[in-house]
Order: sequence, then C-alpha cells, then structure tokens
Amino acid sequence: MFELFRSFFATGGPAAGKYPESLVTFAIERAVDGTDPRLRALPGYTRKLKGAAVHAIDHVIALVEGLPPAMDATRQSFGEDRRLAGYFPTADRLHEVLGAGGVLGDFVQRTGGIGSDRIVALMMMEKQERTVLGVEQQGDMVVYDVPQVTVGFINHRLLDPADAEAETRRLLKRRAFDHLLGIALGRIEAAGKARAGLEQQCRLLGRKLRTLQAGGWTFDPAGAGQTADLPRLEAQLEDIQKQLRELGSDTGTLKFHLDTLNDVLGRAEEQLWTTHQSVIVDRKGVKREQPSDDAIELEFPELNNADGRRAVALLLSIPRGEVRSRGDRLADAQRYLG
Repeated sequence: MFELFRSFFATGGPAAGKYPESLVTFAIERAVDGTDPRLRALPGYTRKLKGAAVHAIDHVIALVEGLPPAMDATRQSFGEDRRLAGYFPTADRLHEVLGAGGVLGDFVQRTGGIGSDRIVALMMMEKQERTVLGVEQQGDMVVYDVPQVTVGFINHRLLDPADAEAETRRLLKRRAFDHLLGIALGRIEAAGKARAGLEQQCRLLGRKLRTLQAGGWTFDPAGAGQTADLPRLEAQLEDIQKQLRELGSDTGTLKFHLDTLNDVLGRAEEQLWTTHQSVIVDRKGVKREQPSDDAIELEFPELNNADGRRAVALLLSIPRGEVRSRGDRLADAQRYLG
C-alpha cells in the first residue's frame, strides 16, 4: 500500500533534534517515496539523509508552533473582533468561506457530527494592495481624488481541519515537510529537462508532482480546499513508481537526486519560512500610518517559499454548528427544487 498520504509527527514531541528513531526513519522514507524511491538502491542512503531530515523536522516544527493561537471566527465575533473585518470585507463573506462546504463541510460529514464543538483549521489568503483615488477630510475641507492605498485579502482557503488546535498543528507540520519534498521534486524534474536522455523520467516525475499537488500535498492553491480521491491518486502514484523502477537505476542520476533532496531538507529554512507582517487599515480598508478609533493594526504571519509564493497563514477556531456539510446543502437544494 502506498503511504505517502499518511500523517506523522507527534502532537507534542521532544526537544529539537531529539526525536524517536522511528520518526526520523519515517521522515527519511517519506522523503524518498515523495521524490524518487529508486534512491534506496544507493548504499547508505538513510545515513546520508539523516542529518538533513532531522534539520527539516526541527524547522517545520518551529515554523508551525510559531503560528499565533487560533482566532475565533463566527458571525458574532465578526462584530466584536475588528481583525476579522480586516481579513473579510463582510460577515457574509466570512460565512461563505466557513460555511460553503469544501474541506470544513466534508470534515463534518466524515466525522458524522461527532467530536468537539469547535473545528480548528488553517486559513490561507493573499494580501492585495491597490492604489485608488479616494476622499479625505483635511481640516474643514473634503478633498477628492486623493491617492490612497487599499488593503484587501483574497483567495481565502482552509486546510487541515481538526477537532483540536494541537491536531491541526500536527497536520500542518506534515504538510510543511511535504511541501519541502515538493520543492525538491520540482528541482529534480527541472534539472532532468536539461539533461539528455532523461525525457521519460522527467515526464514521470512531473506527473508525480502534479498528482501529489492534486492530493493537497502542499500549501499551494492547486488542489487545496478540495477533497482528494485518495485511492485514485494512490493508484496513479503506484503506476508512476512502477514505471520509474522499470527505467532502472542509473547511479549518477540517483546521486544527483539524493544530493538535491539532501540540499533542500538540509537548508529547509531557505525553502519555506514565515515573516511577521503588519498593516494598519481603517474600516474601509484604506492603509493608514497610525492606529485610531477608525483604524486597526493587523499583525499576521506570511508564509513564503523559495519558488516565490507567499500567503498569509492564520489559524481559525470555528463552531461546528456554523459549518454545513455537503449532505446538508444537497438536502436544502432538493427541498428547494421540490
């Protein structure tokens, strides 16, 4: 059975660098499966990858544990917590993101309504700044066509819902580690395109990367927020792995793949990291210099990767009762249609 979609990482865990041998071994084997399983043909591959794997585990644990506590997200809190009005233009938009089904609705349906009364998930979104012409009060005068910068947040999506914040963070550690593997696989594929005689291998690795992305394997928008057909994806991956094995094990190529994987994991902090951002906006989303009764400072972590992608990442705590499952929505549609 192909196990790339299995979770790992302990909910708590020991100090940095001091992990059970089973966790380190699992991380190494996951890294190999996630890139090129033929690496197992190289003598001592586990020894060569161990230091980099431990470094990557250290990094993703620190990255996820560094995210701020989950923020309460309900229609009621929209009116009480001005930060939510900064991230969502209206309460209806908040309700749409939380209650439109997707990963939250599927999670409620999958758990059958059993669990805590709260669901914690990671919300990712993109900050967008635009220059517009607006109106300003300057002393006793109203001035028109004043250049203003508006700040908005778009492309909201939710990842890794769970009944407890600790469990969501565990799932996010797995996702962050897998994101590193996606970066390594992308570099292996790109390098293969530049090397003669590797066209078929490159096509297979590219197919593998796209299949993993479709399974919601990374933080990237592709596949995120969708329910993956895991049995179908596993079958596709097994077929790709079989074809790779049939290509044989060229030592020079495999050594390059191992070096690439080692480099990405060993420099994990240069591949995936968060930066602390802050912006002051008024109730209309206009950027201001100082907080005031009408303007609030939003502080948030921004997730960045070496491929130039970036997105705001915030944990939300959502009442289970405000999330409607896919079955609920279908029932509503049937009643409406008679």
